[in-house]
Amino acid sequence: MRPHAEDRPTATEERLRAAFAARAALVAPRDLRRVAPPQGRSRGLRRVRGIALAGLGAAAAVAAAYVLVLVPGGPSAPAPAPPAGSPGVHDSPAVPTPTPAPAAPSVTDPGPGPEPVEGP
Repeated sequence: MRPHAEDRPTATEERLRAAFAARAALVAPRDLRRVAPPQGRSRGLRRVRGIALAGLGAAAAVAAAYVLVLVPGGPSAPAPAPPAGSPGVHDSPAVPTPTPAPAAPSVTDPGPGPEPVEGP
C-alpha cells in the first residue's frame, strides 16, 4: 500500500512530536511522587470560616422563618376574626326582628276563664 498524502505527517506535526518526546524524557519517577499536604494556619482558617458561614446561613434562615410565620401582620398571617358580639344582640338594623303577637286563648283550652255569674 502506498501512503496517501493525508497520512504523511507535516513539518509541524514532526516538530510537536519531537518536543513532546523531549519533554517526556525530562520526567523521572521522583517527579511523580506526591507532594506533602499543606500545613499551617490555612487549614484552620478555612474550617473556622466554613463554620462561621454555616452559622450565618442558619441564623438568616431562622430570621426569615420568624418574619414569614410568627410575626403578626406578616405575609402569611391569617386575617383577624371580627370581635364576638353579645348573644341576641345584632349589629345590623337592616333585618327587622318580628315582635311576638299576644297569644289568643285556644277554644279547647280548659284553662281558667271568666267565672260564670249566677243570676237572680
